[in-house]
Amino acid sequence: MDPIRTLVVDDEPLARRRIAQLLADQPGFAIVGECGTGAEAVAALSHGPAVDLVFLDVQMPDFNGLQVLQQLPAQPLPLVVFVTAYDQYTLQAFEAHAVDYLLKPLHPDRFTRCLTHVRQRVSQVAAPAWEGLVQALPAPPVAFSTQLLVKQPGRFYFVPVEQVHYLEATGNYVTVHVPGATHQLRATLTQLARQLDPARFLRIHRSLIVNTTHIKELRPWTHGEYLLTLHDGTHLTSARSCNEGIQQFLRQFVS
Repeated sequence: MDPIRTLVVDDEPLARRRIAQLLADQPGFAIVGECGTGAEAVAALSHGPAVDLVFLDVQMPDFNGLQVLQQLPAQPLPLVVFVTAYDQYTLQAFEAHAVDYLLKPLHPDRFTRCLTHVRQRVSQVAAPAWEGLVQALPAPPVAFSTQLLVKQPGRFYFVPVEQVHYLEATGNYVTVHVPGATHQLRATLTQLARQLDPARFLRIHRSLIVNTTHIKELRPWTHGEYLLTLHDGTHLTSARSCNEGIQQFLRQFVS
């Protein structure tokens, strides 16, 4: 029997290495590629060599595992084993359509049982239909940052996001405003916006993101803008280009 051609997709090199090590102890599997991003996985599965099995990380910086599958052409998929560090997803839905669902850290005995399921499915030639898999899987929730890492000469420390009043783009940095202090992060505001929960952080200007829990008052201002007053007395002015997001934020309070 030909070896089961396997693709390993995970943004963490150590996680990919761990899967490779566990597969090396099992006969009948051959790793044909590794991907560190969702985009690489889409390219490999769409245009690369044929693959029988994919170990697919649920959470990655660009696409999550489900989004990877959604971007593939409508064709029979390889068998899929989802791998994640989070256990809050609807496991039953994943297990009903994927071969298995593994939690990190990966344990050898559990991994061996997973490969038993894979061999059974390969022998049955029963890879799941692509459309049924995508429709049945719930979109996994995004894991947003709970802390921001501040780097200073000789030390690193963390700022809980609930303490952040607002973030302001300043040149090549973002200034993080917290009670009685400011911190600078070498990043763009767009990069930080991807890490922050949009249910709590609202972009009001191309250079401003505000923590909505610290908004005391919001009133229409000149030229279609809004004036926001925070609980500490800080005043921020929005841009008209962000009005749709602000109005959507306000609608949640209207019954």
